[in-house]
Order: sequence, then structure tokens, then C-alpha cells
Amino acid sequence: MSASDKPRRVHFQSPEYLVERLDAIAALFDKDRTDLLVEAIREYIEETADSETFQELVATKYYDDQLEFETVKQLVGAETAQRLRLLKADLEGEPFDLVAPTDVDIYGDDATTVETGDGDER
Repeated sequence: MSASDKPRRVHFQSPEYLVERLDAIAALFDKDRTDLLVEAIREYIEETADSETFQELVATKYYDDQLEFETVKQLVGAETAQRLRLLKADLEGEPFDLVAPTDVDIYGDDATTVETGDGDER
């Protein structure tokens, strides 16, 4: 068991009917209430983290400097976090100051003139 797997006591309030249903399910499966809660939380987190909407929200907040890299890593995993960090660095970089070439005809001989109907040629 790693340090991050070490159990941590958490106290929260829940509507009574949810606790009663949870206890009934725990009794049915001969499991502990805590085990069911941990399993449900784990499944919710995995499902949420895989959601495209969630990942877009994390990326947006990271690009806007509202989330630190370590938090992003916890939310979406190390690989996705690293991709976001590389993209953010690329986005923050100075754009290349390139002038369009003037000595090249990008259309070559394939350019076609189109009559637009309003007297303009394009």
C-alpha cells in the first residue's frame, strides 16, 4: 500500500434515505458500507475523468492558469497532463514572424476564375 492508498477518514452528511438504501445494498451483498462508498466514488471519478467535457474543462482552466500542473495530473492522469503542458508551452511561445513568399504562385496553372453573378470575378 503506497502513501496515497493509505485510508483517510472522511466525515460528510447525506440524506437519511440514501444511507438506508446503501446499508440495505451492503447487507444484500454482505459488504461493508465503506467498501461500497469507496467503490462508488472510484467509479464516478473514473467515469468523470474519461469524459470529453471534463477533459476540456481541465484543459481550459489549465491554459487560463486556474489549475496547477500537479492538480491536472491528478485529474486526467500523467500522460494527458504532459500533453496539455507541452501544448500550453507551445501556445505561450512567440509566433514565428514569417512573411508570405511573393515569388511563388501558390495556385500554379490550376487557378480558376469563378463568375459570382454580381459582376465580381473571384
